[in-house]
Amino acid sequence: MLRFLGPGQRLCDGLTRREWLRVGGLGSLGLSLSALAAGRRTSAAMLPQPSGFGRAKNCIILFLLGGPPQHETWDPKPEAPAEVRGEFGTIETATPGLRVCELMPLTARLTDRIAVLRAMSTRDNAHSSSGYWMLTGYPHQPTNAENATPGFPNDWPCVGAVVRYLRPDEGPLPAAIRLPEEIWNTGRIVWPGQDGGFLGRRADPWLLTCDPNAPDFQVPELKLPDDLTDERLQTRQTLFEQVNAGLRTAEESGAAARWQMLNRQAFELLSSAQARRAFRLEEEPDAVRQRYGRNRFGQSVLLARRLIEAGVSLVQVNWTRWEYDSSAAPAWDTHQKNAERLKTALMPPMDLAYSALLEDLSQRGLLEETLVVWMGEFGRTPRINPAGGRDHWGHVFSVALAGGGVRGGVVYGSSDRLGGEPVSGMVQPQDLSATIFHLLGHHPETEIRDALGRPLVISRGRVLHEVL
Repeated sequence: MLRFLGPGQRLCDGLTRREWLRVGGLGSLGLSLSALAAGRRTSAAMLPQPSGFGRAKNCIILFLLGGPPQHETWDPKPEAPAEVRGEFGTIETATPGLRVCELMPLTARLTDRIAVLRAMSTRDNAHSSSGYWMLTGYPHQPTNAENATPGFPNDWPCVGAVVRYLRPDEGPLPAAIRLPEEIWNTGRIVWPGQDGGFLGRRADPWLLTCDPNAPDFQVPELKLPDDLTDERLQTRQTLFEQVNAGLRTAEESGAAARWQMLNRQAFELLSSAQARRAFRLEEEPDAVRQRYGRNRFGQSVLLARRLIEAGVSLVQVNWTRWEYDSSAAPAWDTHQKNAERLKTALMPPMDLAYSALLEDLSQRGLLEETLVVWMGEFGRTPRINPAGGRDHWGHVFSVALAGGGVRGGVVYGSSDRLGGEPVSGMVQPQDLSATIFHLLGHHPETEIRDALGRPLVISRGRVLHEVL
């Protein structure tokens, strides 16, 4: 039954040992992985927790770059003027009383497992600064700053980085991974808020730049050179350990110890059949691959499910620009031909992959312990512009949560009759991050420390108990 709820420029460690390893030829092992790896810390705060705490063991974030339109997804306005409601109708869902855009037929059958936040707000209309806030839970300084880049003062770690920092290593895979590429603006300007920030490189979620839909898909860092067998890898690992032993008394710095740890993890990953198997999408039945969609996003979502099963705590799948996107309306940034883009290029593959993930996780008994977050950096303007598009709009937009302790069939918050301003239950990004941390078993008041050793809480938001 539907319930509408109301308010109740970083430097790497400079180590001469790197030159030793280059001379020794270890670079040929694919040990660039060590630049990706990082340690995790256990939580510093052990505070009393309310119910629902820690229900999610894992989290998958689906980030739709550009800003999905609230009107043609979760918050349609069928009674509004045509220039507001657009050309699409609405359909019933599995939740009585909840209607969504007609372009979401597969998702509509699953809303009894989904909680919709209809009053998310940043009031920031710039991709990179509003995106920074959504990805970290801390507002960019200043807001509405387009083409913002990483660096102080906007160096708060992303949610995945905090999770990686707080959780201990378990096996060769890290706690957090991003794929299939970073989020960037035109000109390849990478957004801030996607890495470890002031926590340092050890907290960076691994970045896998790849196309899981490619016929010859493989992660280069996981592939041994053709002339390097597993036996030779073990021999080189032994040599590596001997070199470390010889240098240990000469270099006992923390940086040297970290370099040893990173390379050890790289060896473990290269030699781990279980870790490498997580990336073998060819092992999935063809029907499963088709169900997710034979495109980069769909196969990235399928890969996220496999990584969760392999022990990764948080996977963020970024819908970034596809090769045929125009510069005028790339990804979900539909400044032109909004309806055409949604009907052909955007909503069908999204609806397919998102619904496939929820059903697949449910069938495997994983949905109750896996939080799935559907989000973008903002929404789109209430009125359609002369080019038939919708422009940037951070005043109000929608986010969806499912699994991992979230109550399904819930709509929290509302927007006005035009879908332009929040009316009730307004949620800000820090509330979303607080809720994610809470469900993953990390109290929002857990403390981490910046580069100067100052204690800072991981979120200043409010846990959204109304949807838990």
